[in-house]
Amino acid sequence: MAAEPLPTAVAVVHEWLASRAGSEKVVEQLLAVYPQADVFSLVEFLAPEAAGLIPPGTRVQTSFIQNLPWARQHFRQYLPLMPLAIEQFDLSAYDLVISSNHAVAKGVLTRPHQLHISYVHTPIRYAWDLQHQYLQQAGLTGGVKSAITRLLLHYLRLWDLAAAHRVDCFVANSRYVARRIWKTYRRPATVIYPPVAIDRFRWQQPRDNFYLTVSRCVPYKRVDLTVEAFNRLGLPLVVIGDGPALGALQQAAKSNISFLRNPSDAVVSDYMERCRGFVFPAEEDFGITVVEAQAAGAPVIAYGRGGCAETVIDGKTGILFHRQTVDHLVQAVQQFEQNRGSFGAETIRNQAETFSEQRFQRELTTYVADKWLKFQQGDELE
Repeated sequence: MAAEPLPTAVAVVHEWLASRAGSEKVVEQLLAVYPQADVFSLVEFLAPEAAGLIPPGTRVQTSFIQNLPWARQHFRQYLPLMPLAIEQFDLSAYDLVISSNHAVAKGVLTRPHQLHISYVHTPIRYAWDLQHQYLQQAGLTGGVKSAITRLLLHYLRLWDLAAAHRVDCFVANSRYVARRIWKTYRRPATVIYPPVAIDRFRWQQPRDNFYLTVSRCVPYKRVDLTVEAFNRLGLPLVVIGDGPALGALQQAAKSNISFLRNPSDAVVSDYMERCRGFVFPAEEDFGITVVEAQAAGAPVIAYGRGGCAETVIDGKTGILFHRQTVDHLVQAVQQFEQNRGSFGAETIRNQAETFSEQRFQRELTTYVADKWLKFQQGDELE
């Protein structure tokens, strides 16, 4: 049987459109590959400066959560309703459905003639491997609220497993996430690294004397390790970011550490292009800022687990430390100081080029074409 032409009716499904973070940049590139696609998102509250994420004329359909009280500021509080909401989208008119998933997007309902590919940024962290950490950070280790939250997460896991069976093919944003997909769903995943806007950065700028970290100030990002390490080292550090932990970090920091809250992208790029080194102590699924720093020619000092172990070449484009402690971060910075001359900006930039937007579009197009052909011929997809 001859295969049908490549799909023209395409739906892109995403959990929420509220900022221009890493997962939203994937949506942006999906729409560059499939400009005719319609977008389905539980809510859409993009600020004017991020509105360009969705091309003019693109149809965006939201769920009933969009119109619930206080949804603009607190839509995440409606997590218990999100599985129901995502299942209400009618996707019957589409041949190809691509879900951009870090929570519930993969749970959309499709028909047998539709190919559903899920690009997974992460399985739901707070429902699976990081449940106990999230409960502790939220102060929900005991009491009635803790019991209710644990019950909700239990049912979310049951739904999440059922939703995984609705996906025809999984794509992971790193080998680390592919392992987590296998651990959680027992499904294989092809790795296509997310797109990074490499051309946004200059890499031949003179280096200044300060170190840099760019991160949301939330506990799992471990900015506290960076602050404490540089309190000990006494070296100049600039922290760019915002979040609930920012005040505590500012109080803990000594005079060699300065903070910038919500600067423009141009300012962030300038700091990356001039910093002596970029510090990243978090265990991330991919870690887009680590690649952006390398695009700016900056050596990276990062925790050697998660996506950073795949994007940083230890000893060539940065230094990886292997225990998430202040002592090990201090030792890594000291090691970097002793070997600064061995990190060439061109080598670092070349590593970042392997994660470009063009590479993402090329790999995704090839992957979808292959799966579509197999799907039409009735061949095994995994």
